[in-house]
Amino acid sequence: MADPIPPQNPDGPNADVPNADVGDACAREPIHIPGAIQPHGALLVAGRTTQEITHGAGDVAGLLGVRAWIGRTLGEVLGDGLAQRIARITQSSASGGYAGHVGVGDGVVAPLDISAHVDGDRLIVEIEPGLETPLPATAILGQLEAAGAAFERAASLKALCDRAVVEFRRITGFDRVMIYRFLDDSAGAVLAEDVAEGMPSFLNHHFPGSDIPAQARALYVRNLVRVIPDVAYAPAALEPAWTDAPLDMSDCVLRSVSPVHMQYLRNMGVGASASVSIVMDGVLWGLIACHHREPKRMPYDVRAAARTLAGGFARQVKAKEEADGYRERLRLRGLEDEVTARFARDGGLDANLAEAAPTLRRMLAADGVVAFRAGELHMEGVHPPESQVLDLVRWVEARGAHPVVTDRLPEDYPAARAFQAQASGLLALVVAPDEPFVILWFRAEEVQVVEWAGNPHKAVALGPDEALTPRASFEAWRETVEGRSRPWSLAEVDAAARLRDTLLEARSHRRLQELNIRLSDAVREKDGLLQQKELLIKEVNHRIQNSLQLVSSFLGLQARSLADPSIHAAFDEARRRLQAVALVHRRLYRADQIETIELGRYLEELVADMNASLGREWEGLVTVEASPLLVPTDRAVTLGLVVTELVINANKYAYGGAPGPVQVTLEAQRTNLRVVVADQGQGKQAPGEGFGSRMMTAMVRQLQGELVFADNRPGLRAILTCPVAAPIQPAT
Repeated sequence: MADPIPPQNPDGPNADVPNADVGDACAREPIHIPGAIQPHGALLVAGRTTQEITHGAGDVAGLLGVRAWIGRTLGEVLGDGLAQRIARITQSSASGGYAGHVGVGDGVVAPLDISAHVDGDRLIVEIEPGLETPLPATAILGQLEAAGAAFERAASLKALCDRAVVEFRRITGFDRVMIYRFLDDSAGAVLAEDVAEGMPSFLNHHFPGSDIPAQARALYVRNLVRVIPDVAYAPAALEPAWTDAPLDMSDCVLRSVSPVHMQYLRNMGVGASASVSIVMDGVLWGLIACHHREPKRMPYDVRAAARTLAGGFARQVKAKEEADGYRERLRLRGLEDEVTARFARDGGLDANLAEAAPTLRRMLAADGVVAFRAGELHMEGVHPPESQVLDLVRWVEARGAHPVVTDRLPEDYPAARAFQAQASGLLALVVAPDEPFVILWFRAEEVQVVEWAGNPHKAVALGPDEALTPRASFEAWRETVEGRSRPWSLAEVDAAARLRDTLLEARSHRRLQELNIRLSDAVREKDGLLQQKELLIKEVNHRIQNSLQLVSSFLGLQARSLADPSIHAAFDEARRRLQAVALVHRRLYRADQIETIELGRYLEELVADMNASLGREWEGLVTVEASPLLVPTDRAVTLGLVVTELVINANKYAYGGAPGPVQVTLEAQRTNLRVVVADQGQGKQAPGEGFGSRMMTAMVRQLQGELVFADNRPGLRAILTCPVAAPIQPAT
């Protein structure tokens, strides 16, 4: 379904174990430098400043009606008007774009579409057969407007996908159109499909994550539309023979695709293929996959319409997912209020904990709940046997204050295999380790029968002289998945964390009542001790802040006494790092509890401090757009330092030392968070080797996250993705 598709073993009775070597070999295939194009079009490579043609591929002479083209200029081959338009669009944007339409005449026997982009000091010009009569803008806009209105009327994500495949098939004319969504494990599932009569269906089928390796997914974000008009084509190589470093064809529409993928499509009985990326906030959500029984072209006009329609579809998907999340948070807030009201009744937590258990279970849509407090168990709904619950409580306690969240408990806690029918999903938190007080929510096993397009577990080892081969079978293959439950949402995890604060408050209220009744004198003494402790904390906080300020002032004095600008800049960076640490300390001192911190507010305050330290010319240029998100304090400190480093890098490199806009964005993605620092400056810089770069690499590794850099067109996007909380380490 994608470019490229990794090898799988043709059906064989003894090949049941996946072979990582085969998948890794395909994942390393250099698909961006094939050195050839698909022959339905032609490609010219010219100097960026001279426009002199040095190389080409495809039937240049047949398409343009020119025999000698090597060494000539683009103006001589394409005409001065097109050459000037190519120069304009490639000067204004490195990504280039559409240059124009060439009609029949002067040796041109069929209409042609011309587009161009820049690769270093080269111009890459692509020539494709166009429509006999270009589609009028009014006709295209009318179709897009009608499809957009249909998308808005869809009441759910499923209805939206069902409508989208119909609209995309109507616009593209392909025999089969599917909405293919990537899942958490990089596998994919077909959510919706519209097919012509006689075409096999892949609706609700799953495809393994190895079918679309990471490098192919990266190209899908970069190139939003990929077309293979004829899966039986013979690649047209660059000529004359290319002798320099391989030509990067990542942005070429005509780029020849992996031979493995071509055979994969032929095994599916497909004659032509097209993929339109569904990208949300720079992340590949899924694909609109199109197949045709016979060879079929997709001219530029149709590709542009499909790309625009995919953008509208992506916005509707995001809006519906955000609306679903908002409704879920409202529901959880209502149930939280109900639980809080129960604990506020006479008798407090002690008298009402057992009575509140059904509400606790309903709050997180769990099948069972267990509250373990001071050696007593309060159980409701479906749950493991009591002895095994106690063992599980000890396992949860050993994991500390962070919530335990899993929808596949037997994988993380092998002893759970004995009761996976009752509890394959677990959300647990330690409310108070001293009592101890632990709450566990269980979700029962949901045995799933997953339909795959072919057996995803079949693979064979490759010999030293054997070539990669794709899997040949796409017959529906059913797999029973056990030991898993319905996953927990990020909103549910946040609700559990807020409930812990409520219970801690209820416990404190109960203890205060006991002290008021039995130890009124001790209360007065305790109040005195608390005042002393508060004074001591204030003194300690004051001294810590003074120490940090002293070091920062010392660095400032040292910087002013040094003439070397590079050393002066290094001192400024060190001061900003100290300010990031000092801000976390101030936030913790002001907070009611120190286990978690609201990351969005912290980043806003951190950036405000940095704006002040960067100088008056940077005032208001570093901005923050952050969703509210609670994170563990230790991770907030590390995230703050990473953001500081990324903003410092933008300050140094993005605009050549001059001020310019820098956008910091924070958003939640299921159980992960995503921080983006984007500028509109000079683009990607080479990875540094200095202290800051090494420290940032170490901090990203500590977060168990991933930091990637992408083209912001213009400028650079630094994208940090990591879990909100530290992942569970499997039991040993």
